[in-house]
Amino acid sequence: MTSAAPENPQNRADALPKSWDPSSVEDDLYQGWVDAGYFRADPHSAKPGYSIVLPPPNVTGSLHMGHALDHTLMDALSRRKRMQGYEVLWLPGMDHAGIATQTVVEKQLAVDGKTKEDFGRELFIDKVWDWKRESGGTIGGQMRRIGDSVDWSRDRFTMDDGLSRAVQTIFKRMYDDGLIYRAERLVNWSPVLQTAISDIEVKFEDVEGELVSLRYGSLNDDEPHVVVATTRVETMLGDTAVAVHPDDERYKHLIGTTLEHPFTGRDIPIVADEYVDPEFGTGAVKITPAHDPNDFEMGLRHNLPMPTIMDKTGRIADTGTQFDGLDRFEARVKVREALAEQGRVVAEKRPYLHSVGHSERTGESIEPRLSLQWWVKVESLAKAAGDAVRNGDTVIHPASQEPRWFAWVDDMHDWCISRQLWWGHRIPIWYGPDGEVACFGPDEAAPEGWVQDPDVLDTWFSSGLWPFSTMGWPEKTPELEKFYPTSVLVTGYDILFFWVARMMMFGTYVSEDDAITGRGERSDGVFSEGKSGPQMPFEDVFLHGLVRDQFGKKMSKSRGNGIDPLDWVDRFGADALRFTLARGANPGSDLSVGEDHAQSSRNFATKLFNATKFALMNGAAPAPLPGRGELTDADRWILDRLEQVRGEVDAAFDRYEFSKACEALFHFAWDEVCDWYLELAKVQFAENDTVAANTRAVLGNVLDALLRLLHPVIPFVTETLWKALTENESVVVADWPQSSEAAADAVAAQRVEDMQRLVTEVRRFRSDQGLKPSQRVPARISGIAEADLDTQLAAVTSLARLTDPEDGFAVSASVEVRLSKATVTVDLDTSGNVDLGAEKARLEKDLAAAQKELAGTTAKLSNEAFLAKAPDAVKEKIRTRQQIATEEIERITKRLKELEGA
Repeated sequence: MTSAAPENPQNRADALPKSWDPSSVEDDLYQGWVDAGYFRADPHSAKPGYSIVLPPPNVTGSLHMGHALDHTLMDALSRRKRMQGYEVLWLPGMDHAGIATQTVVEKQLAVDGKTKEDFGRELFIDKVWDWKRESGGTIGGQMRRIGDSVDWSRDRFTMDDGLSRAVQTIFKRMYDDGLIYRAERLVNWSPVLQTAISDIEVKFEDVEGELVSLRYGSLNDDEPHVVVATTRVETMLGDTAVAVHPDDERYKHLIGTTLEHPFTGRDIPIVADEYVDPEFGTGAVKITPAHDPNDFEMGLRHNLPMPTIMDKTGRIADTGTQFDGLDRFEARVKVREALAEQGRVVAEKRPYLHSVGHSERTGESIEPRLSLQWWVKVESLAKAAGDAVRNGDTVIHPASQEPRWFAWVDDMHDWCISRQLWWGHRIPIWYGPDGEVACFGPDEAAPEGWVQDPDVLDTWFSSGLWPFSTMGWPEKTPELEKFYPTSVLVTGYDILFFWVARMMMFGTYVSEDDAITGRGERSDGVFSEGKSGPQMPFEDVFLHGLVRDQFGKKMSKSRGNGIDPLDWVDRFGADALRFTLARGANPGSDLSVGEDHAQSSRNFATKLFNATKFALMNGAAPAPLPGRGELTDADRWILDRLEQVRGEVDAAFDRYEFSKACEALFHFAWDEVCDWYLELAKVQFAENDTVAANTRAVLGNVLDALLRLLHPVIPFVTETLWKALTENESVVVADWPQSSEAAADAVAAQRVEDMQRLVTEVRRFRSDQGLKPSQRVPARISGIAEADLDTQLAAVTSLARLTDPEDGFAVSASVEVRLSKATVTVDLDTSGNVDLGAEKARLEKDLAAAQKELAGTTAKLSNEAFLAKAPDAVKEKIRTRQQIATEEIERITKRLKELEGA
């Protein structure tokens, strides 16, 4: 059978704009998708469920390139699964971002000279909610700009009522199970924010400080003394011991003795501890348990006092010395000067480069500080999270990231979950008038006269519940039954520990809960069957790399190399941004992007647009195909290549290899469909009606499938083109391409490959001869039959711009091309097609340039001094340039001789 051309192909082509202008269509297309309800998930659907929860961005934030990458990949997965017949839930939401949000609002108050204390806790919290309603959520609008197919009807916020209920519920359960406790431990303390902060909010930077070596004990070398060194000399006010290695012969006689503290008068014992490296420095270290993590551990081992010498603002306090009241940095100078006056400063090294933790929010240096905080006992939770990966319940992609996962969860320390803030989930612990302590859940009320703990929970506590709290836990909901555990978590490898580990810990902890497993009865029977075994929060964890600039440098404000993804959307379109990011996304690997990449992606979208418009203008449309025996070699070849690429794309998506999927589609679309099949289609349109009709059907079907395969990554241009091509509702709800089940035609593929090689070689020869691409040249072709290319002769002559020989044909050049079955010779008559004078002038100019390049490379390779210093890679590059120049000179010289003869 054959396919007839549409009656009015021009009408379908006119449905497209004159050219591709993303800015004129993207907003309307997106709103149309939302209005049509394409992204809404139905938990009662009979389709299999597929779910992703969006890593909640901070309510204070805006999209950066890392977000754009995250969202592009999640959207591609969601759109593909939707097309594959799944009921897809991609659940959006935002994090309340305790520290960041409170800081924003406090800065606004400071403009009017106010502080949060001027309003009190309740009024201040009201102001934060006002700010959230008025200014927060910028990122939501940006998500629409890049095409996120999220279910906006399920948009969640970590402080909304449902999530607050989940936080209170799990806190109480863990508290009752003995997994949450209160203790005085060392934390990262921010004197500016006056709160403990998490490790992820601490950035380590090398700074130039000073290393002060000070002397404890006698100033007389013949009497007991030790020398210790420190970069924070002010902390010696909190020293409670000096440690040496138990086997260090220099200090064995001092172990167990004491030395007097120079300022406090305390007796400082000399203790033996294997932590001390006897080869480093003097082999003796000062111990300040309340202000150094390693010292804290030694303090526990030796039962040392742990005096805190700084208040929450970073000022020296309660030491009983003249330094009380000084800022920590002022005290650093004054303590050093006072020690020097006593003759105790043995040495000073400045500048001394060392790594110091700084607050990501304020830029200040963090102070390790002993503080009474709330903690999660993580040992059993971390083990369960580790076992989930070991047992294959959750699979990490790429597997190369597994060792990092195990290194973290197998050596995890208890987690400080309290923050000294007002904005956040307040800790549900209450204190009675007689010293009672109790935890109350969401449906419980504290007795009258009881006072609630003033601290709030670490933001990571509530975001750790995100996969199931957003679906209604602790209630039994259809969403949990349908969509939990989620299918995949997509995030950067840099937060594998901070967020992923916490979600895994909480997920394994609640995995036996009826709301999670589905066990138990409900009136509608939704949970009657239930799920067996522990339910992890996600089946797969896909970890992508960081987005870097085009030179491989990390993007940062200080470097000035950051790229605003919305700027690219404005200039190149959302599809160009998305394709650039997805094309560079390999599991676990960083990707480098620059403006050239975005422009290339924009060009790709334009190429698709022009190709589809050409097809429409020539009547191409998806239609039933005739038997393969009625199709041309080119038709069978392009259909087989489509099937091969479809398989490659499916396999790549299933392995989260977005880059491979995009590369396969890019090269198929550009190199094979546009550069070859469209050109072959022009030839076939000029054949008889049957061939032309079949060509229109093949081209229509290929573009139909290609646009559907590309849709998950570049949704806007594919929607525009697919609707014009098929005149159907939307590619968003179109079926994902399925296997054709047809056996590949190897003979047709070989003929097309031979034809392509022959045309390419003739084109190259024409270029070398200086012929314009559009010029037609008389030619005589021999060996076509022997090469089994009889059916390709029309394509060869058309694509190589050749004409039949006429009277007076004279061979002026020949091209011989060895193909799979025989050698084909193309004799050309270029007389009358070449301006000999202009060609000679051009060649002489090229010859001079090649000779100059040869002379320069030869001189470098003859320079012994250069060869001695240059890296091997540089020398090899120069040798390659020398070889290319030599070959160019030979080619040009040969051609000039031919012109002389002409």
